Amino acid sequence: MTYTLPPLNAVRAFEAAARHLSFKLAAHELHVTPAAVGQQVKALEARLGVRLFERLHKQLILTAAGQAYLPGITDGFRRIAAATSQLKPAGAVLLQVGVHGSLDLRRLALAEFRSAHAEIGLRVLQPAGLHELVVGKVNLLIARGVGHHPGYRCDRVDEGSGPGDWLMAPEGTADCPEVASFREWLRALPAENALAKQRRPRLVGS
Repeated sequence: MTYTLPPLNAVRAFEAAARHLSFKLAAHELHVTPAAVGQQVKALEARLGVRLFERLHKQLILTAAGQAYLPGITDGFRRIAAATSQLKPAGAVLLQVGVHGSLDLRRLALAEFRSAHAEIGLRVLQPAGLHELVVGKVNLLIARGVGHHPGYRCDRVDEGSGPGDWLMAPEGTADCPEVASFREWLRALPAENALAKQRRPRLVGS
């Protein structure tokens, strides 16, 4: 069976904006800008041929079409999340890594990491930010431009003096074997990744 689906990123933006009735709050949840949420919703409306929101001054209101669309979309995402939570990656220890939305996952060579560390079940959440690390949704976070944060070990992932990417872990678990293994994996990656056509990450200090 072939499913006729709109772009799921746009549907996700609509669902978050509809729950919050705010592009700003939806953007905070999805780790993107309010403008990006607005563009995704606008593209979805164009795709569907209906208006989902009334955009008033400092107020967002669902149209009748938006109100009718939201329950099924929310239920669909809830079912996907529930089904996903039942899946357990192979490995005796589960390591959940959050990654900011603009990082190309090919840089991390995750398939090779799983092959080299069969004892670790690796799960990746993208996009993810500091909130997901603080509330325990992820054990590790690759964040953009964070630098140092109290209570967390922060290791620079890429070379340079700009904002850069940082690997963050709570100080209490930063030296756990699975966390240390992932940190060492990043440190050992070659400088060049022919697949991604960009520099692979390299830890350069903490």
